[in-house]
Amino acid sequence: MADSPFRTKLQAAVNARHSRLNPFTDKWVRGELTRAQLGSWAAQHYQYVSQFPRWCATVYGRCTDPDARDFLLENIIEEESGTKHVNLLIRFAEACGVARAEVESRQQLPTTRGLTAWCFEMSHQPFHVAAAGLLVGLESQVPGIYQRNLPPLKTHYGFTDREVEFFAIHIEADEVHGERGYQIVERHCTTGALQADAVDAVRQATEMRWQYMTGLYRAYVAKEEL
Repeated sequence: MADSPFRTKLQAAVNARHSRLNPFTDKWVRGELTRAQLGSWAAQHYQYVSQFPRWCATVYGRCTDPDARDFLLENIIEEESGTKHVNLLIRFAEACGVARAEVESRQQLPTTRGLTAWCFEMSHQPFHVAAAGLLVGLESQVPGIYQRNLPPLKTHYGFTDREVEFFAIHIEADEVHGERGYQIVERHCTTGALQADAVDAVRQATEMRWQYMTGLYRAYVAKEEL
């Protein structure tokens, strides 16, 4: 079945500023980052992903759609129960030479702070806007980014499968999450105005993630003072 015109617009908004093409991602894929730079990425990324379940919980609490609530709850449980995904990220950081305590206490770059503040604000928006921004604009990007990031971690940088499990598990999980996010947003955006709201939220999300990635490049590759 062909995608709906609305879904095509959502996908176009994601792809117009997809962080898989960010200069920091390109340096990563070419094997041109040091382990210290990868560890700095992990410490900044922890500041973002460690809060994602709480943002989903805020959206969950305001959601009247039982199916969407089930999905959000699954997302939260997947991140927070058993082997927590943030612990897999910390495992990768430790393999880069960054201790857990340093990861957890790392000061956010201004661009990381911008992304996390935007996510907090987005989680308090009307449901269709929050779902579009967080689930489509941000989460649906993850497989495309990590499908590029993961192979060179083993071939260029020499990490083991265990050390890079964080990336492998998110490629599979977020393909499912991203698709469900699209379905939920399509179901809830039944008018032109609601659809325009959703597309705008996706555009904002992709821009915020792009600026976050660009901040990493400026701070850890270009060595600028931010």
